[in-house]
Amino acid sequence: MLQKQVRSILNKHKQRDGWFLTDYSINPYEGCSCNCLYCYIRGSKYGSNMDEGLVIKSNALEILDKQLHARAKKGQRGFVAVGSATDAYMHHEEKYKLTHEMLKLLLKYRFPVFITTKTTLVLRDIDLLKQIDENAILPSDLRNTVDRGVILSTSISSMDPGIAYILEPRAEPPTERLKTLSQLKNQGFLVGVNAIPILPFISDTHQHLERIIAAAKEFGAHYILVGGLTLFGQQPADSRTLYFNFLRRYDAKLIPKYEALYGTNSFLPKHYLAKLNDTARALCAKYEIRTSILTQHGQLCERNTTDTQGKLF
Repeated sequence: MLQKQVRSILNKHKQRDGWFLTDYSINPYEGCSCNCLYCYIRGSKYGSNMDEGLVIKSNALEILDKQLHARAKKGQRGFVAVGSATDAYMHHEEKYKLTHEMLKLLLKYRFPVFITTKTTLVLRDIDLLKQIDENAILPSDLRNTVDRGVILSTSISSMDPGIAYILEPRAEPPTERLKTLSQLKNQGFLVGVNAIPILPFISDTHQHLERIIAAAKEFGAHYILVGGLTLFGQQPADSRTLYFNFLRRYDAKLIPKYEALYGTNSFLPKHYLAKLNDTARALCAKYEIRTSILTQHGQLCERNTTDTQGKLF
């Protein structure tokens, strides 16, 4: 694996992420061995480092220690997304353990953590994550609404294992991800499913959405977030190019529909997102699963905003 030195590792958001409640993000690696074809970083400067070109940040722990110390000293704590542009528990983590060591630093400085993963390796760190969950100091405005130091989730775009295998070739099959989530739930963690990205004309039908939401409920998810598909770039390694190549193999008749839906844009139109929102909201109500990490008086807590990645709720 390639290595590089970095000057900064702890990224401060301009504002808190309304979905994931994160104020910061850290990425132990550049690129990701899960190799999801639709990944939003494809089309960015990191897009080609998806497997063979993966990069490890060799001085990340030293820099993170300094940055966490500075933030903690000022009382600037907040949820840290571990792996916002990579899977924190991708296959190389088993060898390099950079995520594991970063979690130790987050525990040291008592920062709360949010992690989304498509692999089972997260189970290795249950004991460490429990310590963070119990000892993290939350931002004052979240203490009465979250009261948890760790939030864990997995992402599901389709319950069809064949589709998942093509689009997410080195991620665990959807059912295995949900089994891992169930194990984490049984260990006492707050867990959820990111149904992101839902695939137009493939997994956005009422029937397929219901399969995802019903499965999330069955395996014990506390919440589910539903979001649309973004398609970036025109280069061979960009997500739009790779996804359209997938469509040619999967069902070429869908290509004109995608071209009409997206046009020259990377994001889905508002009318499409509104319909997806309505369908998901009705199904979540049916299965009594909330559409937000936060709750209001034990009821479904819904948001109707769309950010730059086409998220819903």
